[in-house]
Amino acid sequence: MQTAYCKLKTLFLAMNINKEGLQKETIYKASRSGGKGGQNVNKVSSKVELLFSIDDSALFNDEEKLLLKDKLQARFNKDGYVQVICDEERSQYLNKQKALDRLIILLNQALHKPKVRKPTRVSKAAKAARLENKRMISAKKESRRAGSRD
Repeated sequence: MQTAYCKLKTLFLAMNINKEGLQKETIYKASRSGGKGGQNVNKVSSKVELLFSIDDSALFNDEEKLLLKDKLQARFNKDGYVQVICDEERSQYLNKQKALDRLIILLNQALHKPKVRKPTRVSKAAKAARLENKRMISAKKESRRAGSRD
């Protein structure tokens, strides 16, 4: 089973971008988070909101930017930034890392182009074998039917 780190490493290789480059182009906002943590929740701003501008990014070419805008349209906020929010952990640092990992996964999924299916034909030999098999089964059932009438 592949770990999350290995999957992310594979994603970086597929996209040809590094985490540091992406981190330089992101904006982080921290706020108080609800949920577990007791008094820590009331004191520490651990919720992280990550904002990423596709237009201002130097990591993607124009074609990739258009594709990202089209696919991630539902993720844009009113200012035109891709928004990822994470408040699962008690630590702001861990929430930043998780939010960045989620952004990478989002970008990779948006840039992924599925392989074009090439239509293929069934070979004549395979077709003949299938029909022959059907004839044999049909003959077997026909012989059973004829035997039961007597």
